Amino acid sequence: MASLIGDRAQADPDRHAADRGGADRYKWIALSNVTLGVLLATLDGSITLIAMPDIFRGIHLDPLVPANSFYLLWMILGYMIVGSVLIVSLGRLGDIYGRVKIYNLGFVIYTVASLILAVDWMTGRAGADYLIIFRIVQGIGGACLMANSAAILTDAFPQNQRGMALGINNIVGVSGMFIGLVLGGLLAPINWRLVFLISVPVGLFGTVWAYLKLHELSTPKKARIDWWGNVTFALGLICLLVAVTYGIRPYGGHATGWGSPRVLVLVGVGITFLIAFAVIERRVADPMFRLPLFKIRAFTFGTLATFLAAVARGGLMFILIIWLQGIWLPLHGFDYQDTPLWAGIYMLPLTIGLLFAGPISGYLSDRYGARPFATGGMLLAAFSFGLLLMLPIDFSYPAFAGILALNGIAMGLFASPNRAGVMNSLPPGDRGAGNGMNQTFQNTAQVASIGIFFTLMVIGLSSALPHAVTSGLEAHGVGAAAAQHAAHLPPVSILFAAFLGSNPIAHMVGGHTLATLTPHSNAILTGRSFFPALISGPFQSGLREAFSFAIVACLLAAAASLMRGGVYHHATETSKPTLELQTNVR
Repeated sequence: MASLIGDRAQADPDRHAADRGGADRYKWIALSNVTLGVLLATLDGSITLIAMPDIFRGIHLDPLVPANSFYLLWMILGYMIVGSVLIVSLGRLGDIYGRVKIYNLGFVIYTVASLILAVDWMTGRAGADYLIIFRIVQGIGGACLMANSAAILTDAFPQNQRGMALGINNIVGVSGMFIGLVLGGLLAPINWRLVFLISVPVGLFGTVWAYLKLHELSTPKKARIDWWGNVTFALGLICLLVAVTYGIRPYGGHATGWGSPRVLVLVGVGITFLIAFAVIERRVADPMFRLPLFKIRAFTFGTLATFLAAVARGGLMFILIIWLQGIWLPLHGFDYQDTPLWAGIYMLPLTIGLLFAGPISGYLSDRYGARPFATGGMLLAAFSFGLLLMLPIDFSYPAFAGILALNGIAMGLFASPNRAGVMNSLPPGDRGAGNGMNQTFQNTAQVASIGIFFTLMVIGLSSALPHAVTSGLEAHGVGAAAAQHAAHLPPVSILFAAFLGSNPIAHMVGGHTLATLTPHSNAILTGRSFFPALISGPFQSGLREAFSFAIVACLLAAAASLMRGGVYHHATETSKPTLELQTNVR
């Protein structure tokens, strides 16, 4: 008997050591695969931004024609909107059927859609419709990946390492948005199809790897699907986000369309559906949106901070692209066809700051909690936006690069600890739904932020742009009637031209008017310097509005982060049901 007890005592440590070794190996496999999936999902949210001029040239469609602005906006926002709408549902499905199963399905959908996008054979508006439809399908795959990635990592890592793991994953994901800018600038001039095709071999590798190596650590909890909740939430959010796309377009004699009947109806219908959704979620047995999770203080204020931070930074990338492509790079001798690539390169300090600060702050938050890093990060972000506000339009690049790096560090300080704090606060059985809710707030805020930033820029431009255009064109021989017509074109068209790195003067005054000018005046108007110099003053007025708004949003995010409470982890080791939610110590 003693010998048998001794044998068991000897065997048990060996078995436990083997189990620990397997868990250690698996968590790094999960981190590497999930980080690859998130990188692809976020990279494809931005790779088309810089490639947009080449894509539209490839399908023979002029995005600066007012009637085609719909296609431009949906090429930009369609991928983001579908992610915002579906992430909560897909996270909840992960809790019900298995997070790894939904995540792996996302890799398949994403990879197939990327391949289909690369073989668009149509041109004109039909070609644009094709791309928008399959960008939405690609967004469904990306949403599957994003909805379950953080939950898979939280299952795989012990609570004292989650900040580090989620920090690496989250920062690589955020950095993917900026890496996509450089990749788009490199690949699109070669062939616009490469911006989609590049994802296929990587997606195929990730798909095979995920199916072979990832396994389910959570316990799927079978439940009925909340169909009415899913439908009302999706319809409500779609209406509101589509309203954003119409709100930043001109309507009648107004610079923006926020007062148009279409936008007002969309907003009204969207709010009605979301009210119905809230009523449904309080009554169904298995709701999609886990409202009781908001009883957890760390989750509530962490998610609120996520929303406000995304509102502050969501439109930043677009503003920086317009600033660089439309003004600064042409003023510094870059040809318009080269500005997309160099805009991505010149924004790299922001990515470097994120990559530097994110993993470090995530690691430190495992020991000291999320609050000091996330709160400090948002205060630093507000300071960096203030520095951007003080820069002249024709800035010195070292100063610009330093401020971008500071902004990246600030966002890195916030993002990793905040995500870890949110995920640590969730009960194990609700991590998919909780992560989906957090991601939905983030993605929705990013789309809303784009609308807010564009609207503020349009308001700033509309007050100063007409006089600048009229006087600038008349000074170079354009007749008063043609100059007045150009001056009263919608300011958003000027923003789109700057965003695409294009000189829109030919669109503004017409080819016939240009043909009547002297060769010298024609060369000046269509050259690199005239358009950037023309809009620099009005653009700076718009920048003040946009960056002032970002400062306020960052300060509110810091306040929300401060209210999350101290270090808090849900009691994951107990066997309590997941609906018995614990409230954070106040």
